[in-house]
Amino acid sequence: MSERRDAPTGFFLHPAAALHDPGWGHPEHQGRLRAVASAVGKHLPDLHGKVEQFNSAPATLDQLARIHPLAYLTQLQAACSRAGKEGGQVLVGPETPMSGASWEAIVGSAGAAIDAVERVARGELRNAFVATRPPGHHASATEAMGFCGVNHVAVAARHLQAGNLARRVAIVDWDAHHGNGTQNIFYEDPSVYYLSLHQSPLFPGTGFPEERGEGRGRGMTLNVPLLARTERIAHLRLFAEAVRQVESEFSPDFILVSAGYDALAYDPLASLLLEPEDFADLVTCVAEWAERGCLSRMVVLLEGGYNPGRTGAAVVATLLALCENPVGQASAQLST
Repeated sequence: MSERRDAPTGFFLHPAAALHDPGWGHPEHQGRLRAVASAVGKHLPDLHGKVEQFNSAPATLDQLARIHPLAYLTQLQAACSRAGKEGGQVLVGPETPMSGASWEAIVGSAGAAIDAVERVARGELRNAFVATRPPGHHASATEAMGFCGVNHVAVAARHLQAGNLARRVAIVDWDAHHGNGTQNIFYEDPSVYYLSLHQSPLFPGTGFPEERGEGRGRGMTLNVPLLARTERIAHLRLFAEAVRQVESEFSPDFILVSAGYDALAYDPLASLLLEPEDFADLVTCVAEWAERGCLSRMVVLLEGGYNPGRTGAAVVATLLALCENPVGQASAQLST
């Protein structure tokens, strides 16, 4: 435990992720990742000696095929190739355009997620943040939608299980939009618990409290819908209560976070009210659970967040909380 606490936090950003180009008029434009990289760069003195950056190999088709059928992946890759030849974008699903560089961004980001979970599982890193792009949590096994082509957090979870690095995985999704793709993939799976707090009603129109899983996966899904303009303190308390409920129902070997920053106030695609510093509390709440339950093994993956400057600030808050992890701070603040 002490050796893991002394290990650095990993920061993973595959260079190809910045090249995915859905167009500057699209909410998931290239400026999002540039803003994140710029914000992290400005805080390098604060992160020095605590955060280490890594270059990762792209994911292979076999690794992606643990979640997505090869036929689907082949079609997605072909669409990106066609976009490159035509010099524009090709729509692969609702609101999901791909460019000529999108396939490299997808496999690069998935590869970074795989590398991150491996290093954390082996104890080389205390925890990690992966700047995945395009995002992934709306992608089901066979359908792209909501800006997402490949479900990175699902690929990471299955990689942990396939490599015997974790048998039971919890996925915490704090994006303002429900991660319908992640829920669908694991809805009947008792080895993966999916928790989502999200604004409702809002795209994609799923994530109701009665959606608790089916078959052997019954009880392994927990949705907490939030009304638009839910007060910050209420939002944070509901998050802490949901994490405590999951902890009482499930004992993970590893925790993954789908970190959407569209829950920030002033995001153009949602109407929640969190501030960048609130994400430190969310991270610490999960990190405390990870420390109690799975030797602090957790990896945070970027999902949404469409106000670039505020998203960058929230990612910095996330990284600082991951590498400093002031144990007890979140619990104290959320109980007041």
